[in-house]
Amino acid sequence: MRVGIYVDGYNLYYGGRKACGRGTPGWRWLDIRALATKLVAEQAQIWPGATVHRIVYCTARISGAGNPSGAADQDVYLKALLASRSVDYIEFGSYISKVIKRPLATPDRRGRPVTARPAWPIMIQTQGLAQPAATFIASVGTWEEKGSDVNVASHLLVDVLTDAVDAAVVISNDSDLRMPVHEAWQRVPVGVVNPGGGYTAGALSRGPTSGAGHHWWRSVVAADYTGQQLPDPTGGYTKPLGW
Repeated sequence: MRVGIYVDGYNLYYGGRKACGRGTPGWRWLDIRALATKLVAEQAQIWPGATVHRIVYCTARISGAGNPSGAADQDVYLKALLASRSVDYIEFGSYISKVIKRPLATPDRRGRPVTARPAWPIMIQTQGLAQPAATFIASVGTWEEKGSDVNVASHLLVDVLTDAVDAAVVISNDSDLRMPVHEAWQRVPVGVVNPGGGYTAGALSRGPTSGAGHHWWRSVVAADYTGQQLPDPTGGYTKPLGW
């Protein structure tokens, strides 16, 4: 059984930061192939004879202008992944920086935004009349990755529909992948791996026997990150300081 592995790099990174701690060393130099091999081997009972056939890593390059040290560290890691064959292919999206305007808000108990309104000592008046329903507008800078989910979906569907793989593992908990994952479920066994621990997004959950059957779900924990690290150095590249 040839298994294709489709990784949302940013989803995996933020999952590791949540599981291991942002400032904690020992998890960022992750060996994607070692992790994928471990995940697939755990399913030997329902996926007998399964082997990792292809690993596609989807990410976007950090802006060197806004974060030169982060961009340099990422570049070293991506080169190490390819040099060591920890991944077979890297698909790049975009890293967007821009200024946006949004209503000022605070979170409620469930983390949903509550728009801030004028209250003492900050009051808004128009021609001497109070405006209790006025909205404060904040101008903020944003830096975000774009395209990784689309690239994961595209590679997954192309490989499944062209019979390039017999099964697939999607490493992401992005509910935007609902449609491509559902289509893959109809055709091949699929493993969905949640990088951040906790519950898998409802849109990526389904009965294990639906469609092609033999589907499974797994959450990645701190030990998965720290236990599957690339050698240092690897492929001529040295792990960045603090990683």
